[in-house]
Amino acid sequence: MISTNEFKTNVTVTIDGDAWQVVEFQHVKPGKGAAFVRAKMRNLCTGAVVERTFNAGERLPKAHIDRREMQYLYESDGMYVFMDNETYEQTELSKETLGSALNFLKENMDVKIMIYDNRVLGVDLPNTVELTVVETEPGIKGDTATGGSKNATMNTGYVVKVPLFINEGDVLAIDTRTGDYISRA
Repeated sequence: MISTNEFKTNVTVTIDGDAWQVVEFQHVKPGKGAAFVRAKMRNLCTGAVVERTFNAGERLPKAHIDRREMQYLYESDGMYVFMDNETYEQTELSKETLGSALNFLKENMDVKIMIYDNRVLGVDLPNTVELTVVETEPGIKGDTATGGSKNATMNTGYVVKVPLFINEGDVLAIDTRTGDYISRA
């Protein structure tokens, strides 16, 4: 059990049989009345984000999310195959389960698969990945007075805004949390 006074970002709790993750929280102590906690929470099973209010000190059961280290192997007929690094068992996940993580998945990449109550919730990617630019228009020197940007298509099919000096074949570091260009790798 975890108290609402102990809420922190990314804490997971169980509400109505589903796992919920705290995205944002705020302790409110009004001048009159009892203190309460206002939290923005994301349902890990459906992806829905809602704002909920709890009494200060209210206790909720902690959701135990199992994170297994797995390696992405390949895609076959819309299913994505992962292998457990310890047991060598293979698991297939659908495009819907993976969601936006598909933009950053490369073959033989190690990821953490999140499992709750024998249900796969999704994948936990590393904070940054290195992807190769396969298509971008050439940048023309002196084209802008300030730093400009252009679109670049990566080897996973993901399109990201990059500075004008990036060329095809460059390997870039991309932030998986925001999807933004960080630097050349």
